[in-house]
Amino acid sequence: MQSKKKTGIHIGVLLLLVALTFYLLFKDKDLASILHSIGDADPAHIGLGLLLVMAFVCTESIIIHYMMRSLKKQSRLASCIKYSFIGFFFSCITPSASGGQPAQLYYMKKDGWDLSVSTLILMIVTVGYKFVLVFIGAVIFVFHHGLVTRYLGGTMFFFYLGMALNVICVLGMLVLIFEPSLAKRGAVWGLRTLQKLHIMKSKKDREIRLVQSMERYHAAAQYFREHKIVIFNVFLLSLFQRLCLFFVTYLAYRAFGLKGASPVDIVMLQAAISIGVDMLPLPGGIGASESLFTIIFKPIFGSSLVLSGMLLSRGISYYGLLLISAAVTIAAHLHVLRMERQREIYKKTLT
Repeated sequence: MQSKKKTGIHIGVLLLLVALTFYLLFKDKDLASILHSIGDADPAHIGLGLLLVMAFVCTESIIIHYMMRSLKKQSRLASCIKYSFIGFFFSCITPSASGGQPAQLYYMKKDGWDLSVSTLILMIVTVGYKFVLVFIGAVIFVFHHGLVTRYLGGTMFFFYLGMALNVICVLGMLVLIFEPSLAKRGAVWGLRTLQKLHIMKSKKDREIRLVQSMERYHAAAQYFREHKIVIFNVFLLSLFQRLCLFFVTYLAYRAFGLKGASPVDIVMLQAAISIGVDMLPLPGGIGASESLFTIIFKPIFGSSLVLSGMLLSRGISYYGLLLISAAVTIAAHLHVLRMERQREIYKKTLT
């Protein structure tokens, strides 16, 4: 779990990036007109978009709950929903979404979950989440390549880079899971090399901890072999989860009363943006997501509405959900602090 100071730094960097992004996008623009356009947007489509982003977060909760049941472990769906919101919040404020799962593991442990089980489940959730992004990218490349070439133009580099990085990431995870001995040897060799080069300090217990952590992947491999139907269902749920988020852009398009563009085309273009920014070391893809949106969707939304469309789409799918997730995270942390105080009081009464 990150320290309060480090979390504060991440939030500060996020706010700075947001401020810089919006300054660059909206300088010399008629902000009043943009906000007026959003104010005139159809509330029904906005409401449906909010429902979809809630479904996006809660689908991960369903996956976690479903996998716990497959392992014959008890879990409350409400707790799983809490972990999903916490994961989304920390993923949004840390580069490359690196803080999401450590935060989820922290609160799972506080609620009494077995750490090895939690790690296994979140590992498989990550593999499914990443694999779905690669799967959608492959669908775009094979069936919608002309579409993305036409609209992405000079930004195609980001799509190809994102695809390459995600493929490498998925392959790396699969090697860790299905070839744990090979992964263990490679990790130990890498650690020793870094120590010999004096990039990392040599510590006796570091290699032991590394080997122990690598052994958890053996459990994941065993799970994959014994629960093939569960893994397939996780893939389908993860696919639904991703499409919920991508469809928000089409709802933003329709909220302005715009017609003519295919929902499939808009969803595929939004997916291409997500693929392009997914592995960038930016919290929530801040800056890159907004810039790519205004470039790619300008022909679809039109010059007068593209910034309004970006604000509405990102406002629903990222900024609004970030605020909700922050509120859930604060409530969860206050609950943890309250429980710890109660335990301390109870211990004092015993002594």
